[in-house]
Amino acid sequence: MTDASRDFPADSPSLSSADSVNASEPVADPAPASNPAQAHGNAWSHLHHLRDHLPTFAEAGASLLRTVVIALFLLTFVLQPFLIPSESMERTLLVGDFLLFNKQIYGPAGRLSGFVLPYRPVERGDIIVFHHPQPPLLVKRVVGLPGDRLRIMDGRVYVNGAPLYEPYAAFEPAPPNPFRDNFPAKVYTDPQVDPDWWLQMQSLTRGGELLVPPDEYFVLGDNRNHSKDSRFWGFVPRQAIVARPLVIYFSLSRPSTTDVEQAELQASDDRLGHDRQLSERLTGFARWKRIFHVVH
Repeated sequence: MTDASRDFPADSPSLSSADSVNASEPVADPAPASNPAQAHGNAWSHLHHLRDHLPTFAEAGASLLRTVVIALFLLTFVLQPFLIPSESMERTLLVGDFLLFNKQIYGPAGRLSGFVLPYRPVERGDIIVFHHPQPPLLVKRVVGLPGDRLRIMDGRVYVNGAPLYEPYAAFEPAPPNPFRDNFPAKVYTDPQVDPDWWLQMQSLTRGGELLVPPDEYFVLGDNRNHSKDSRFWGFVPRQAIVARPLVIYFSLSRPSTTDVEQAELQASDDRLGHDRQLSERLTGFARWKRIFHVVH
């Protein structure tokens, strides 16, 4: 019996060439156990990698500065917030409306600036924001342009002999006022009329019509019976016009002192206020449907 037969029993299976181990080839070590020190080092390496990709303090400051500069530019030259304080523009604009208005739409259009920004002239029907002695800024609607012949009969506006289509005008109840409803008046009947304006108005009246001078505009409030406007203090010079309302970005719920329908709704709402759900009372401080409403 050979040595091989002594080492292996006869019934033991023989090793094939594929099963045999080649001693000359290294055997792979088993997977090493997890190393806490190595894992900790990998975590620090990952953190360092993130830190390298985060903006530095100087970069973050520069980004914030750019944002502030852009915001200041928009607020100074393009957009500006404005709060409606009175009912003179109801029902187009309500007390408590917060507006953004465009300060560049009427800017002087030069060759380059007119190409960069869409400047245009003031048009009849525009709502404008303009400087006024008291208060400093007013919002009214343009009804008379330079060169127009204008008159008001029984509250209705006529321009150049034709009635003006005004779907925006509201005539809320008010005591009769001949000067307000029939303009230009021949008799000084309202103590709220500026005396200097009365004299100028008489000099510009021809055949019962008021002639609007060059570079001047005649404006009225949409709430015709509750608006102190050009009827009482005169024209708006072109250089006084600073902007046009763009959009209502927020609106606080405020009762109207001139709108009977709103007053009745407010009274009914007050009587039923104890029965309203908590969510309604919490959200009732704002007119949510007016937010982002474009002003026309």
